Amino acid sequence: MRRAQILSALMLALLVFAAVPPASAQQVPLQDKPFAEHKIVLQLSDGDARKQALVLSVANNLLKAYAPDKIALEVVTFGPGIDLLLSGSERRKQVESLIAQGVRFDICLNTVDTIERETGKRPEFIPAATPVQVGVGQILFLAENGYTVVRP
Repeated sequence: MRRAQILSALMLALLVFAAVPPASAQQVPLQDKPFAEHKIVLQLSDGDARKQALVLSVANNLLKAYAPDKIALEVVTFGPGIDLLLSGSERRKQVESLIAQGVRFDICLNTVDTIERETGKRPEFIPAATPVQVGVGQILFLAENGYTVVRP
């Protein structure tokens, strides 16, 4: 009889667990760009200075080609790619200039949390950067909402 009670309790727990939807990562709202004809997300997961320069160059070129109000452009950084958005970045002025032109730069908080856990110090990032909990989750969210993913 005891075995039947345990099995019943396990089945009930499984049913309850299956009925609860998985928690989804919090996403920041989509950019409010009603006249955007193109939506692009640039992925940066590399700490290499050349890759960072390339991402910034691509963003600049897209703004020139389509005008800031005709393109929704988002750069999502995670892993070593967040180096671009740290307060001490040598490319900070370029990033802030692009933000002023309507480009959104997202920084993965999972990466920030990992760095803090491993070093004991939370990295400081550019205040204008948009924190997202999961960088890859943000890319997926944008792709599901009509953005084209580009990894320069």
